Amino acid sequence: YDALYEYRNRIHHIRTAHEQGAAHAADGYARSTGKAGVCIATSGPGATNLVTGIATAYMDSVPVVAITGNVTVDLLGLDSFQEVDITGITMPITKHNFLVKNIEDLADTLRQAFQIAQSGRPGPVLVDIPKDVTAKKYEYHKQEPLPFFPVPHPADADLQHAVEMLKSSRKPFLYLGGGVTASGAAREAVAFAEKLDAPVSASLMAQGAFDAHNSRYMGMLGMHGTKTSAEAIKNCDLFVAVGTRFSDRVL
Repeated sequence: YDALYEYRNRIHHIRTAHEQGAAHAADGYARSTGKAGVCIATSGPGATNLVTGIATAYMDSVPVVAITGNVTVDLLGLDSFQEVDITGITMPITKHNFLVKNIEDLADTLRQAFQIAQSGRPGPVLVDIPKDVTAKKYEYHKQEPLPFFPVPHPADADLQHAVEMLKSSRKPFLYLGGGVTASGAAREAVAFAEKLDAPVSASLMAQGAFDAHNSRYMGMLGMHGTKTSAEAIKNCDLFVAVGTRFSDRVL
């Protein structure tokens, strides 16, 4: 916290009443800005209080970096006061997590955490830092941010097959998911819908990506869906899904 005060003009620090609120606040910041949100919590119960917010970010593919404290390195695994295996707890709900045991690794680990959180399909990353590591000092040599991992491109043959299907379709239906919002492709989605001359539906995560007042918009699908969208799917000859994972409450 001394360092946060020193850099208060560059790092906007917000205190919350509870760690769970901090995790959700970081999640909300990431959703609204497209940048990675950051939350910090102490060891033990402080770290476990972040879990619901981390799980939310994981399920909704939101880039969050959660930084937690822990007991000193020599006390890890000894059931020490306020010790918890937070990396083990969060393994199923993070893209990756780190336990930093050496101060020399801290800077690069944090850079990797932001790289992983924002690359490909976004998601949360946890960095657990023992108390004795945070108490040490190490000379940091400024480096450029790590580039995002390259996004794999579909094979030319697959693209050609998709184009042929689109050309031969007479009643296509376009379904938009959260990936459209996360990638900032809302305008392209609208143009694609107009090019296809297709009715459109959007998932919960894609609300706002397509104007709900547009005559092409049929409403949501599945559990929260409309009769209009259900009829449109029933009569389509090609279902085109963009940036979605097909939730069990949709199809």
